[in-house]
Amino acid sequence: MKKKYQILIMIAIIFAGGFAAGTIFTKNSAQPDSIKLAKTAAQSGKNPVQKSTPKLPDAPSKVLIGYVQDYRDPNAVDYSSLSHVIFSFVHPEKDGSLSFNGDTAMNNLRSMVSNAHKHDTKAILAVGGWFHIKGGESYEYFKSAIASPASRNKLVNELVNVADREKLDGIDIDFEHPRSQNEADFLEVFIHDLSKKLHANDKELSVAVHSKIHSVTGTETGNIVYNSSMFKDVDHVNIMAYDGQWDGGYNAANLSPYPFTENIVNYWANLFDTLNITKDKLVLGVPFYAQPEDPSIKQVSYEAIINRSPENALRDIININGTTYYYNGESTMQKKTNLALNNGFGGMMIWEVGHDAKGPYSLAGAIAEVLKDSETKPVKYYSVKNSY
Repeated sequence: MKKKYQILIMIAIIFAGGFAAGTIFTKNSAQPDSIKLAKTAAQSGKNPVQKSTPKLPDAPSKVLIGYVQDYRDPNAVDYSSLSHVIFSFVHPEKDGSLSFNGDTAMNNLRSMVSNAHKHDTKAILAVGGWFHIKGGESYEYFKSAIASPASRNKLVNELVNVADREKLDGIDIDFEHPRSQNEADFLEVFIHDLSKKLHANDKELSVAVHSKIHSVTGTETGNIVYNSSMFKDVDHVNIMAYDGQWDGGYNAANLSPYPFTENIVNYWANLFDTLNITKDKLVLGVPFYAQPEDPSIKQVSYEAIINRSPENALRDIININGTTYYYNGESTMQKKTNLALNNGFGGMMIWEVGHDAKGPYSLAGAIAEVLKDSETKPVKYYSVKNSY
């Protein structure tokens, strides 16, 4: 019995010693750094500056510019899709003065300006064009007007004055076309002087230019000369990407087919990249008329084509009374618009609005739809220097 008690006492001593040793070890042992609890960070004495979200510059709105001939009824023009409407034409005289096509043209201009402004559309006056009011080409008149300082200054002042008097938003220059280096120099000086005065009055200046591309060979035409520096002085460069039917012998099919337009767009995009001029100045022109296979027959309007059958909107070729006509239908127009946008162009130009179909078959409406979509969807720009 005594031995039994001795054994129990020994067990109790060993257990008590182990418990005490464990307690002492736990109190004195340091925790490894890897499992220490992090201290709460001290709060900064300064409040962080709240930074605003950086504001990206708005992409320039795409333009839809429509020329309207001076005899058109201004009340019949649909301004709703147009950013600019250009009244065509006032005619330059050799001494630098201007001539309108009578009182009717002047009254039409004033009505057009009033109607355009009601639709928040800019109203522009074009000077020049192919034909002169006195007959023949306007080329000789325009060339003489800008050749001497006296007549050139007079023409500049006449245009600035009419823009102010008639509440215009700008002037468009349509000199068809400089055919020598001297003429290109005269045009450059004229554009520069006019640009300074118009821009000082918060008005725009645009210039209509030849496509510079041969519709058959696809190469640059050398018989039309522009000084590239003049493009820096204008707001829009309206490229007449049509009338290729006269290149290399008459061929109506070359009016303005898509491959011809591709060559034109590539030429101007590359040129402006090389010159380091923003390509949103470039505006691609398209025809709203059909060219007959027989040159002795008159052109017909897109409206006349649609009036025959709305299904013609889906075509680019039609036969009327035994004559084949070539034109650009709705899908081609929208394809060209995407081509221009994908190359960084600033929009589209129409020759001319009076040829358009009314209502749901309007080509201007079809183009405007693509332009509107481009402002809500990202557009991929192609450049020989950069890809965006």
